[in-house]
Amino acid sequence: MNRKAIALWLLVAAAGLAGCSDREVYKDPAAAVEDRVEDLLGRMTLEEKVMQVTQWTYGKNMNVNNVESETKAVSPMIGSLLYRSTSPAYYNRIQRKAVEESRLGIPILCGFDVIHGYRTIFPIPLGQACSWNEALVGESCRVAARESRLSGVHWTFSPMVDVARDARWGRVSEGYGEDPYLNGMMGAAAVKGYQGDDLTADGAIAACLKHFVGYAYSDGGRDYHYTEISPQTLWDTALPPFEMGVKAGAATVMSAFNDISGIPASANRYTMTDILRGMWGFDGLVVSDWDAVKQLVAQGVAADRAEAAAKAITAGLDMDMVDDVYRENLEALVESGRVSEKVLDEAVRRILRVKFRLGLFENPYIEELPDEQRYLSTEARAAARELAAESMVLLKNRGRTLPVAGDVRRIALMGPMADNRADLMGSWWGQGEADDVVTILEGVKAEFAGKARIDYVKGCDFDGGDRSEFARAAAAARGADLVVLCMGEKRNWSGENASRASLALPAIQEEFVREMARTGRPVVVLLSSGRPVDVRGVEPAADALVEIWQPGTEGGSAVAQLLSGKVNPSGRLAITFPVCAEQQPVYYNQRQAARPKSGRYQNLQHEPMYPFGYGLSYTTFEYGPLRLDRETLRRGERLTAEVEVTNGGAMDGKETVMWFLSDPTASISRPVRELKHFEKQFIPAGESRVFRFEIDPVRDLSFPDHTGKRLLENGAFYLHVNGQKVKFELI
Repeated sequence: MNRKAIALWLLVAAAGLAGCSDREVYKDPAAAVEDRVEDLLGRMTLEEKVMQVTQWTYGKNMNVNNVESETKAVSPMIGSLLYRSTSPAYYNRIQRKAVEESRLGIPILCGFDVIHGYRTIFPIPLGQACSWNEALVGESCRVAARESRLSGVHWTFSPMVDVARDARWGRVSEGYGEDPYLNGMMGAAAVKGYQGDDLTADGAIAACLKHFVGYAYSDGGRDYHYTEISPQTLWDTALPPFEMGVKAGAATVMSAFNDISGIPASANRYTMTDILRGMWGFDGLVVSDWDAVKQLVAQGVAADRAEAAAKAITAGLDMDMVDDVYRENLEALVESGRVSEKVLDEAVRRILRVKFRLGLFENPYIEELPDEQRYLSTEARAAARELAAESMVLLKNRGRTLPVAGDVRRIALMGPMADNRADLMGSWWGQGEADDVVTILEGVKAEFAGKARIDYVKGCDFDGGDRSEFARAAAAARGADLVVLCMGEKRNWSGENASRASLALPAIQEEFVREMARTGRPVVVLLSSGRPVDVRGVEPAADALVEIWQPGTEGGSAVAQLLSGKVNPSGRLAITFPVCAEQQPVYYNQRQAARPKSGRYQNLQHEPMYPFGYGLSYTTFEYGPLRLDRETLRRGERLTAEVEVTNGGAMDGKETVMWFLSDPTASISRPVRELKHFEKQFIPAGESRVFRFEIDPVRDLSFPDHTGKRLLENGAFYLHVNGQKVKFELI
C-alpha cells in the first residue's frame, strides 16, 4: 500500500471511530476562519493538498455542445481556475463538481485578468493614474468587481504597482506610472475598490498585487528579462507600493517573471518570505505568474521541473499558475523528503484562508442572471466616462484652439482611431467587447449634433504606406473650420510582451498629420496610446495635442465632452514623456548627480518633452505663497503647509496640487524630489481653495537603508509646490 492509500485509509478509519462526535469545524460558518482552516487542513491527503496549490485554465467555451466535455475536464479537487468563461451556468456546473463530487467539498477559487474592467472597460491603469483621483480609481474597481463576481470570478490579478522607468517596456500601460508613492496610493485605492470592507459581501473580489517585485526594471524595457536591482533601490523604489497595498488589505500577491540580481522572483525567499510575510505580516496567498515556475529552468536556477517546484514552494510561492509543475512533482518531492510537508501545509493554509475569507464555502454558487443585469449598467458607463475624461491630458493648446469655439460649424474628423472600437479598449481588455465601445466618431457626432457638421475620412491606417486617402482628407480639411486627427497605437502595441525599441508613431501617421496641417486649418491631435510617445513628428504641426490614452468603453463620449468644453481637462502626467526612446531612462525623481549640469548626452536635449505632473487646463490656476506653520520641528511633532489656489479663468475646473520633498544632505543620497502627497479639488471660476499637507517626520522625512531599516536624520529639508520651494529643519 502506497503512502497516499495509507493516508486515505487512516482518515476514513479516524472518521469511523469518531462517528457523530467528529464535528466538521470547517463547515461551520460560525467558527473562526483559522479554526476552520486548521480543521480542514488536518483532514486532507497529500494529493488533495497538491491539488489545492495548483491552478489550471478553463474556457473560453461558448459552444453549448461542448459544455459537458469542458466541465468533465476539470478535476473537482483543483484549487483554482483561471476562469475565462462569462457564463454563470458553466461556473455553477464546475463549482458543483468541486463542492458535491470531491471528498471534502472544497470550492474552486476562480481568477481572471480583470485589469481595467471586466465588461465595462475603463481607461488603462496608466491613464487612470493621470486622473490623480483615487476615488474614481476605486469606483472603477468596484464596478469591475461586481461584474466579475456575477460571472463567477472571485479573484483579479490586479492592481499592478510596478514602478515604471522605461516607456519601451510594454507593461507601463498596466501600472500607475513612475512614482512609488502614486503607485502605492492608486494601488491601495484599487485594492479597497475590489475588496470593499468585507470579502464575503456581494460584489467583492480578492485583489492581487503584482508583480512582486522589480519587474519594471527589465533590461532595456525588454519583457521577462533580467533585472539588476540594488538593495537600496529595492527598498526605496520597488517595494513601497507593495507595502502600501498590503496595508490596504490586499488578499493576494503575484510573483514576478524577472530575475532579481541573480535570484528569480518566483524562487526568491528574501522577498516572498522574509519581507512580505516576516516583515510585513502578510498572511494571504502568493501565486506565480503564468508558467513562472517552469521558467526557473530557463532562468538557470533549476535543473528540471522538479527542482523548480522545490525551489518555488520553499521560497514561499503558494500556487502554481497553469504550468502544472507542482501537481506533477510535489507528491514525490514530499515523499522523498526534498520538500517538507510542513512547507506544503503552509501554502495550502494560505489558499484555504483566502477561500474562507471570500465566503466560498457558504456561497459557492452564483445567480444565473442575463447579461443585461450583470454588465454595462448606466452607473457603470457613467463611471467609465468620468474616469476617462479625467485621465486625458492636454499637452498643448496654442491660441486656445480648445475647447471648440461656438463659431465652428464644420469639423473634419480623421485618423485610424476615429471610427475604431477595439483599440480604444487597450491591452488587457478583460471580457470587453468592441460593440460596447463608443467610438470617437460616434461621441463627437452626438456631442455636436445641431451645432457642427462632422465630416469623417479615415485618411490613413496605423502603419503601412497607403496614402490613397490623403487627397480626399486634405479636401475635407480645407472645407472645415477645425481638423481633429485621431492617431496613436493599436491596443497590442503595448501590454505584456509588447516592448518597442522606438516610441515614435509610424511614419505614415506623422506624414498624415503634417499634410493636414499644410491645409492651414487649426489642427487638434488626439493621441491614443498605452505608453508615452515620441511626439516630435506631430507636435509642431498640432495647434492642440491631447493624450487620451486607451480610454475604454466610454472613450468616445469622454473625448467629445473634452473637445466641447463640457469637461475641462484635469489630467496630469503620471509618467514622463521623453523626447525620444534614446533619452530613456528619464524620470523626475532621479538621484543627485555628481556634476548636475554635466555628463549629459551631447547630441540630445536634457529636459524631457513633457515632465511628470505636466498637464494644461482650459482655465488658469494661480498659486498663492507657500506657507509653513513653523520653520523647525522635532520628532513627534507635525508641520502644516498651506497654499491657496485661485481659479483665475472663466471656466470651472479641477486642480491637483502635488507636494514634493527633497533632502539635500543625507547619509544615503536621496532623489532630487520625492512626491509625498497630492490632492485634487474642484475650484469654480473666480474662487479659491486652500490645499494643506501635514508633514509627519517619521512617515515623510525618513527613508530606508539597504535592509529596509528606516532612518530619520536631522537637518534641512525643502518643500516644493508648483515651482515654489521653502526650507524647514528637523532638529
